[in-house]
Amino acid sequence: MLLRIVLLCLFGLLGILSTAQERTSKTYEKPPVFPNCKDTPIDSLIHCFRYELNDYLFKNFKVPEVVSNESYNGTVEVLFEVDREGRFKTVFVDAIYDELKQETVRVFEEAPAIEPATYNGNPTFAQYTIKIRIPLISPDQQLQLEANKKAEEKKDMERFSNEIDSINAQTRKYQKLEYNSPLNIPFTHNYYARFDRAMNIPGSNSHTAAKPFVYEEVNPYYDFKAEKEALAKDKTSWWGRKLWNEHLVEVQGKDYYFVLDPVFDLQIGHDTEAQFDYTYNNTRGILIQAGLGRKFSISATVFESQGRFANYYNQYAESIRASGPDPAIIPGRGIAKRFKTDSYDYPVAEANISFTPAKWVNLQLGYGKNFIGDGYRSLFQSDFASPYPFFKTNFKFWKIKFTSTWMGLRDVRDEVIEDKAYLPKYMANHYLSWNVSKKLNIGLFESVIWDNSNGRGFDFNYMHPFIFFRAIEFNTGQGAGNALLGLSGKYKWNDRLNLYTQLLIDEFSTSDVFGGNGSWKNKFGFQLGAKYYDAFGVENLLLQAEYNQVRPYTYSHNTIVLNYAHANQAMAHLWGGNFREFILIGRYNYKRWFGDAKLVFGTRGLDFNSEDDSFNYGGNIYRNENDRPFDSGVKIGQGNSTSVFHGELQGGYVINPVSNLRLFANLSYRNFDPTAETATAMKSSTVWFTMGLRTDLFNWYFDF
Repeated sequence: MLLRIVLLCLFGLLGILSTAQERTSKTYEKPPVFPNCKDTPIDSLIHCFRYELNDYLFKNFKVPEVVSNESYNGTVEVLFEVDREGRFKTVFVDAIYDELKQETVRVFEEAPAIEPATYNGNPTFAQYTIKIRIPLISPDQQLQLEANKKAEEKKDMERFSNEIDSINAQTRKYQKLEYNSPLNIPFTHNYYARFDRAMNIPGSNSHTAAKPFVYEEVNPYYDFKAEKEALAKDKTSWWGRKLWNEHLVEVQGKDYYFVLDPVFDLQIGHDTEAQFDYTYNNTRGILIQAGLGRKFSISATVFESQGRFANYYNQYAESIRASGPDPAIIPGRGIAKRFKTDSYDYPVAEANISFTPAKWVNLQLGYGKNFIGDGYRSLFQSDFASPYPFFKTNFKFWKIKFTSTWMGLRDVRDEVIEDKAYLPKYMANHYLSWNVSKKLNIGLFESVIWDNSNGRGFDFNYMHPFIFFRAIEFNTGQGAGNALLGLSGKYKWNDRLNLYTQLLIDEFSTSDVFGGNGSWKNKFGFQLGAKYYDAFGVENLLLQAEYNQVRPYTYSHNTIVLNYAHANQAMAHLWGGNFREFILIGRYNYKRWFGDAKLVFGTRGLDFNSEDDSFNYGGNIYRNENDRPFDSGVKIGQGNSTSVFHGELQGGYVINPVSNLRLFANLSYRNFDPTAETATAMKSSTVWFTMGLRTDLFNWYFDF
């Protein structure tokens, strides 16, 4: 082996020296001459020599049978010389088969003598190297290969010298790659209703509870690209295409894409109860979405907003204000500064990185929201609260999808502020979805919230994606965390009707649950719902009915920072605990037109918050549950029983389907009627009308 390496290096060096000699002494040296090269100009003799030698080898070299039988594809490297008499002689032969070496020696020894090389007019020997291709190719083919190689090299040079122009050329053909990527689909109930039926066909192995979805998991059931193309208008001008059909900026290369859209939420309206003249919202922003390869996607949205809303909404926003000088928290958005004298300024940013290294796993790192459930509300995890940082894993295999989410939350109340800093707390969720049969799906849910007690920060005991949080809670002490359990179900009656349910258990004591005395420890809630697709034969009409009920003290804790909330907003149902609610929803879309109707009927049990009665009746999840007035006889609606009605009608037109920019008008009526009026529960009956232009990227809830 060492000898082979030395010899290869040697004949490589000889080749270099031979070439150098050819360049420096070509005036005095003449290469060997085949008979067919006698009339060739001296500058071309070496090329003629190599051509004739290749032609001789092609016609006389006999590939050994063993080489042909094994379909060998390679080369034989030969160092040879032409002596002073013009005879050929091999100096060194390197090949994988001995038979090839032997055949090479034979064919060179039998080559006819030619006119020898000369130096300064005198005959001399000359050494050369050559590679014999196996299988054999003719010299004309070899010349063509060499020409092709030079052409490719020339193209490479041209490509590098025009690389920017080449990239620019590649980015002109956008093919909507996001619709088959791990990019998140912005979660709004209105838009998800478009493909809800397709995801719920009996027999499909889809999992629909953990939201938002990514495009690649919905794409097998619903063709987003076809939907956008069907809605496209026949526009050829740049302005026409960007307004009606396309992203503002669309860039696509071989392994990436990038899109950018402006974001608007421009509203003007009127509240009949308000003393000010009008309500408004003025949101401007940018949405960026990109993909690197087929497995990696990113999105980011930045909003800058000012607004003033209906009177009841403003009062609620100010009632949940954070500690400090800022006057309000806009529900679902974030902390708001004062703008002018009676409005709010509330910037928001959201971002997500989604990575699918294999078809059975998706990993996400983001700052945003998540939702678990098939209903309009969720008793497990909703998207009502402000955005938060999170890490999420989705594993899908067989008939199972397992979702784990770890979140960083904040308690922002005055009583928990430390050194003027909001108190951090953490939440971890597991949700296992199992398609038991073609029609039945069962889900198992568990969640735990813990705080930074004893400086433990993020507790990696909860980081394992398959542990049971209750067991960890017992091992670390029940005061160290607040764990909840849940069970969900969905039954696809047929391709037009499905039923769904959730059962949440916050506290489980068998003796109290079955004792029949209405113990305060019976902390649970349940949801029952149904969806009727293409209702009464009307295509794209979805009707939904849903009932939610949560007993008092559910989601609260005897350690008040361990409530099931973030930034003074519930992480599950926005009403907290101690309520029952019935919802009717209708959604219809026709091409770019859409219409939604919603009715909410409910009863809530609120606190009196008076000098005579300061007890916690179980509706306010932020209060310590130990402040309850009694241990038994606890029932839904206890305390300041309040009836709630909310009716809403919305219609509009989708201007741009790819960015979901739409014109809309919304009319809502809200009646809030407590048994006793207090500083935090006042009778209200308001009609609120708004209209505007909105990029629909998230759910905004006004029904509380």
